[in-house]
Amino acid sequence: MRRVCLTLPTDRACAETIAATAAEAAYGARRFGVEVHLLILDTSDAETLAGHRKAVAALAPAPGVVVHHLDGAQQRAFLRQVIGRSGVAEADRVLDLMLPTGVSYGACTNRAFLFAQHLGCTSVHRRDSDSRYQELDRRPVHPIRHELAALGRPAAEVAPLMSRSRLAPAHAHRPVAMVGGSFVGEMSVDLEEINRLDPEVYREVVGLSIPTGCPEIWRNNLIAESFRGAGAAEFLGDHTTLTHVSPNQVDMCNIAFGREVYGRLPLPPATDTIGSDYFLINLVHRAQLPGVLHNRHIVNYHTGERRTDRGFLAYQVRLAKFFLATPYLDAVYTRLAGVGAALLDAEGLVRAELVAGFVRDSVRLDRTGNADRLEVLDRCYRRLGGRYTAAADLLAARREELLDRAARDMADYALLIDAWAALTRSRVLQPTAPRVGVTP
Repeated sequence: MRRVCLTLPTDRACAETIAATAAEAAYGARRFGVEVHLLILDTSDAETLAGHRKAVAALAPAPGVVVHHLDGAQQRAFLRQVIGRSGVAEADRVLDLMLPTGVSYGACTNRAFLFAQHLGCTSVHRRDSDSRYQELDRRPVHPIRHELAALGRPAAEVAPLMSRSRLAPAHAHRPVAMVGGSFVGEMSVDLEEINRLDPEVYREVVGLSIPTGCPEIWRNNLIAESFRGAGAAEFLGDHTTLTHVSPNQVDMCNIAFGREVYGRLPLPPATDTIGSDYFLINLVHRAQLPGVLHNRHIVNYHTGERRTDRGFLAYQVRLAKFFLATPYLDAVYTRLAGVGAALLDAEGLVRAELVAGFVRDSVRLDRTGNADRLEVLDRCYRRLGGRYTAAADLLAARREELLDRAARDMADYALLIDAWAALTRSRVLQPTAPRVGVTP
């Protein structure tokens, strides 16, 4: 039976999301006759973890659904076993990159990729703890419907199922590598307050995420669209497109990859850096791999913690680190685009060593541009005043550390890419975890 992994990484209270994601797992198993491994990777504090355990225990058994709820200690034990058997160099460093002490959007997804590999899954479907499903006729709209229908199948077979196809015939023989949608509701990054306070500052701050040299007309459009997903689009019926999916049309809360993608490359493990988990979306696009874009958008919302003073400052650091990561990532994306389909080997798989080389080369970028980015943030935040002054003070105090960290994050990523093949090949027993709803 085909196995797939529906994963929910979390470090905050999300009992309702656990129940809703379990319902999506049951729907996928029932509709497609697959075994869905619902993988909840939980690094919450003890009190929150206990609440999640109760939520998992309360899930009704569902045919074809296997639930794994792993806390930080269980994840670390599994990783130690995998890393130990892999024989990779710098084992302790690799463990730190896979399970860092800080928040890492890439690392939590990398752990899901690795668990999925060892569970024998053919795809990973990711959701987020701060999102929920749209409804139609009071029923949840599950993205897994399109993900399971298309992933891994030759594009030529998928085309008749789509609303439309924009894929060139030359790519029709390749399997669909990625299926994704976007989000509706609140912005993925909490920048709306800046826009209300000072639209000019908003344009300047958001503009830090736009590649240098982008034509002004495109730049204006990208600034207007950044972090807004599908806006307020309401789901009224399915619309799907077989295409090379543009990275700005999908979100990591609503994405699924085939094993031929995540089995070859991990995500950047940078800590406290939003957007660090979008690398594979960009890779799939630039390697000209087939994908499906759908409109089963997930509803995004901001948790209360982000609106506290502590949460606000933590998020400003993550946003600043994203702006500092941008030139390094853009340099890699430019080289990926230049190579195009040659990123794939004779079997149609991503040449990981080539990507690692591009990542490693980016470390040598001149840091002057990033120093300028921090100066822009400092000036803009002090113009806004209020709590943004505190954010400017924090970033100024950490200026040199942040500049150094941006380059080291790319070096760490190259190290993890080098180790990835060994990590995914080193077979271990399925990780010990609570199981619910196992079908014999």
